[in-house]
Amino acid sequence: MDSIEIQKVSADDLMEIRHLVLWPDKPREFVKVPEDESGIHFGLYFEGALVSVISLFADAQDIRFRKFATLPALQGKGLGSRLLQHAIAYAQTQGYTRMWCDARADALGFYKRFGFKKFSKSFFKEHIEYYKIERML
Repeated sequence: MDSIEIQKVSADDLMEIRHLVLWPDKPREFVKVPEDESGIHFGLYFEGALVSVISLFADAQDIRFRKFATLPALQGKGLGSRLLQHAIAYAQTQGYTRMWCDARADALGFYKRFGFKKFSKSFFKEHIEYYKIERML
């Protein structure tokens, strides 16, 4: 089994992956969110290197995840799935009742496997189509 470790990381630690995967054509500042300082950030390390990141932001009983990204060369290998499962388990142990995010339309199939469902009409950020998705915890 390859060595996989998931741990909390700082917002600074994950900016490079966010930028590279999500908005490579934008300035690095574009991938920061105002709440980063108060968020909970997890990183998945594969063979010692940070390869997948997710950020969680709590609001009452809801927890939102944002800027979930896995390096392109390692996508499709189950690493992002492991990290999302970790985030869901963390949210459950912390007593949150709902997890949600703004998901890119091309990722809806991935999220559906984890029990997420759309709860909005489509909308656009820049030129990319998104939906709001949620699952009860």
